[in-house]
Amino acid sequence: MNSIMGKIAPFWHENMPGRIIFGSGSIQKLSEELDGMDIRAAAVLSTPGRKAEAEAVATLIGLRARLIYPHAEMHTPVAVSEAAVAALAKAGVDGVIAIGGGSTIGLGKAIALRTTLPQIAIPTTYSGSEVTPVVGQTINGRKATERSLRVLPRLVIYDPDLSQNLPARISAASGLNAMAHAVEALYAENRSPVIEIMAVEGIAAFFRAIPAIIADKSDRAARADALYGAWLCGQCLAGAGMALHHKLCHTLGGSFGLPHAETHSIVLPHALAYNLPAVPHAQARLATVLGDAPSATLQNIARDAGLPVALRDLGMPQTAIEDAADIALASPYWNPRPLERNAIVRLLTRAWQGAVPAAA
Repeated sequence: MNSIMGKIAPFWHENMPGRIIFGSGSIQKLSEELDGMDIRAAAVLSTPGRKAEAEAVATLIGLRARLIYPHAEMHTPVAVSEAAVAALAKAGVDGVIAIGGGSTIGLGKAIALRTTLPQIAIPTTYSGSEVTPVVGQTINGRKATERSLRVLPRLVIYDPDLSQNLPARISAASGLNAMAHAVEALYAENRSPVIEIMAVEGIAAFFRAIPAIIADKSDRAARADALYGAWLCGQCLAGAGMALHHKLCHTLGGSFGLPHAETHSIVLPHALAYNLPAVPHAQARLATVLGDAPSATLQNIARDAGLPVALRDLGMPQTAIEDAADIALASPYWNPRPLERNAIVRLLTRAWQGAVPAAA
């Protein structure tokens, strides 16, 4: 969607429901917000590695903390979600608080899909999934996505203080994951002028934040910039569709067990290079932030952060390339450039090698 000779082409745009609280120290408002939502017995979700953060939230809300459930896993396995629902029902909770990154936010969404429990999300990384109506779940080695307003948290608390100690490398990977939402939103089938504005602003926020966090992970302004970018990029995914990049990452994560954020940071430059010839309007928008070679810029951001730029460095065998292409093409997402198997294999081969992105 773009302006043509001063005229705005037809579009539709759907605002997502939910309340946002943003700012340093905003976690302190949690008890007040629980009162407003009439939540008296909450479950606090986390991954095993973030259990201390869940315990801190439980301490903050006192007697309202009925259960700490530190069992979220990457790619939201269905078995984990079903076990969580059973545990929450047994504990008699009336609300859910998810604190952490995409794995925990994903578990909260999966619970919301199966229950009527109100959700609160407190993200400590930057993927932006907390404001999207999209939930991805893995079963039998396949990751599938579902879109439903039921999975949206009623409240999201963005407190930059909570990500202050997030390692710079993880921060960069998470930020590139979020940037992927905004990049694809610029050429999504249902993009809108509103989405395009948020996409460019979100990408710009991360373009400022990531180098600053690498230089000084305690930079509070950079942490706030990153959370601001996460919110904007998440809104892009919420309001527009996904394309080739997300399909490839869902395939590589769900079918081959590759880590979510790092996979996004590797694949994004290659998927963008594949599509740029078909989307000159997106090229023009990205150039205002990332320069005339946006694919190379994105790869350099990852390299400068010390992130892997090759899928083989994540443990993907070269023999899996053609299988990954076939799985992705078996149920493709809409894409602005036609999906050609040989070209997708070449794209994945370059991503596996860590080569310079090319249009295939």
